[in-house]
Amino acid sequence: MKFAEFETFKMAYDEAGSGIPILFIHGYPLNRLMWQPQIEALQTDAHVIAPDLRGHGDSTPIEGVYSMDLLAEDCEKLLDHLNIQQKIVLCGLSMGGYISFAFARKFPERLAGLILTATRAAPDSEEAKLNRQRSMQVAREQGIEPIIESMIAKVLSPFTLKNRPELVQTVRQIMQRTSLQAILGDLQGMMERIDSRPFLKQIAVPTLILHGKDDTLIPIEEAQAMQAAIPNSQLLIVENAAHLPNLEASERFNQAVRHFLKTL
Repeated sequence: MKFAEFETFKMAYDEAGSGIPILFIHGYPLNRLMWQPQIEALQTDAHVIAPDLRGHGDSTPIEGVYSMDLLAEDCEKLLDHLNIQQKIVLCGLSMGGYISFAFARKFPERLAGLILTATRAAPDSEEAKLNRQRSMQVAREQGIEPIIESMIAKVLSPFTLKNRPELVQTVRQIMQRTSLQAILGDLQGMMERIDSRPFLKQIAVPTLILHGKDDTLIPIEEAQAMQAAIPNSQLLIVENAAHLPNLEASERFNQAVRHFLKTL
């Protein structure tokens, strides 16, 4: 683990390998450790970088709204800190995908490719906004544990929940390292995020969309809609995985990313 010191916070990150830079952006309420199977497997193919977003993992907790644009700017600052001049591949999962859309809008000149995992371009529905508000209330009143337990049941497939207790525990431990500030900041930021669907046709870089077949948080139809709208894109449905295909089917996920990198 290393740290990049910015004006308002310290960002923790892992970094390994050499070659084309690939920046992994974790989801909510997770941190860089969710990308451990990718860091280990892909460092022979690329320069892999996985930060903890502000308030997550080992990065400094900060009060306030964690807008997708703000989190994208944090990631861009990390690239500057690492003095990365060449174009990067951005791989975002779920909220990390929302941040990837913001990054692609703000810094298109820095991108060589996009990997969108378990995410959607559409904004929150009114029902989703209400659910986020309820989660914020629960977090304020009861802390992060009830949030974590409800998320574990949603992000992992029934097979994993029943048959892979070690992975369930790993995900729980990763989530437990999220600050209350980040839970609240993420929820507010996701609730306020803009509709990225009109932007999809402007994405000019090769794009790989990966989606778990058993994902109930974000239906496969959302991935299919993105693939139809993004010009140079392909969709891969990952079997035996729900909302965390990089962990539930890490070998298949890594194989797909490795193949994608070779096409750039």
